[in-house]
Amino acid sequence: MKNLFRLTFLFSTLLMSLSFAFAQNKSNEPLPKMPKLLSQREQAEVREMWLGKRLDTLLLPMMRKHNVSMWIVVNEEFNSDPATEYLVPPMPIVGSRDFFIFVDTGEKKLEKIAIVRYAEERLKNHYEMISVSRDKLGETLRSTIEKYNPKTIALNIGGTRGQQNGLSHASYKMLAETLGADAEKKFVSAANFLTEFFDTRIAEELEHYRTAVLVTDILTRRAFSNEVIIPGKTTVGDVRWWLIQQVNNLGLTIWFQPDLRVQRQAKSTAVNQQFLSVADESTVLERGDLIHVDFGLNYMGLSTDWQKHAYILKKGERDAPQGLKNALKNTNRLQDVLFGIARVGMTGAEVYDATMAQMKKENIEAMIYSHPIGTHGHGLGASIDFRRAIGVSPDRIRLDSYMSIELNTSTVIPEWNNQKVTIMAEDDAFMTEKGYEFFRPRQTEFYLIR
Repeated sequence: MKNLFRLTFLFSTLLMSLSFAFAQNKSNEPLPKMPKLLSQREQAEVREMWLGKRLDTLLLPMMRKHNVSMWIVVNEEFNSDPATEYLVPPMPIVGSRDFFIFVDTGEKKLEKIAIVRYAEERLKNHYEMISVSRDKLGETLRSTIEKYNPKTIALNIGGTRGQQNGLSHASYKMLAETLGADAEKKFVSAANFLTEFFDTRIAEELEHYRTAVLVTDILTRRAFSNEVIIPGKTTVGDVRWWLIQQVNNLGLTIWFQPDLRVQRQAKSTAVNQQFLSVADESTVLERGDLIHVDFGLNYMGLSTDWQKHAYILKKGERDAPQGLKNALKNTNRLQDVLFGIARVGMTGAEVYDATMAQMKKENIEAMIYSHPIGTHGHGLGASIDFRRAIGVSPDRIRLDSYMSIELNTSTVIPEWNNQKVTIMAEDDAFMTEKGYEFFRPRQTEFYLIR
């Protein structure tokens, strides 16, 4: 009797495993193994190596290119400048007001000075560190600036994006009053300089970013499987919070809220600002639903962005309807065309215009809203985006830069009584001499949920 029970248990376990494997992704591609992530100490050591390379080899040529004699970054406690994280070792900066000063003296080496309230020993690896009391702060800052007498003083102001505007009004006033009117006349915007700074990737980051994308891929595929979703029972909120919890379990963070969208036969999906509306958390996922997720995470100071689709099989179905599969092929075709056009040195507008012209020839209804990614999920640099790229962005695609290839196509589905369905895709890619390459294989088949 015990043997019979054991055999029954093993058989049931095998069936569950097969069902889970079938539901993961493509039937011929097993779920990848979760990679081993670096410990906090290991991450800090690697990121300090990256920091050293940026500060010692990249920053000075960028400053000279943008006519920046001195760059001052002011970091406020509880109001950090977005640039600070990428200028210091990965340790919290908690002084009420700390200053990071970069000076082009005309020599081969960049002068780097940190005037901070509290001493942090790792800053000494990269800066001449000056720890001062509050009553000596103004005097120390003024004497430091006067020592170098820079022609221009770049501040993080005057840009169109948050990453370019980290200097608060209060800190601007403090600088102006402390340094005086003559120094204030030298203040210039660091916006264009920051675009190049944030959009420039180094070779050592690539494989660590590939790991981050792999983790994003694995969690997405697990979320869109029978491990998480039971048709008729699981809600959109269940899936969202499962993803958030898994990221937390790995010691990582998210940079935006995971969103799900649901397209259902004979039911129209609301539209918000030209995009399909996000589904409410209370929405129950049913058989026959086409579901979509938008999800990204942070690892090693780098952000990912990922959109994928799953189809919840109806009873008796073994695959998604052919019309839906054709719709996915249209989105894959849009990716192919964009990849065939985009090259180093092109503006986002040039890539957008040429890609959309080809889509029009092929009678495919398409939208493109791709954006730089890396240090920030929505990064600075050339955007291939109908909202930004059309005649307003002079930025050109940089070699080795990362782009989140975000786009969609809309297709009429015969099996759904000619209802139009939108297939949204988002995959992180990097620019090579030959064009973009995906960090992970793109989705060419729907994840199937039994």
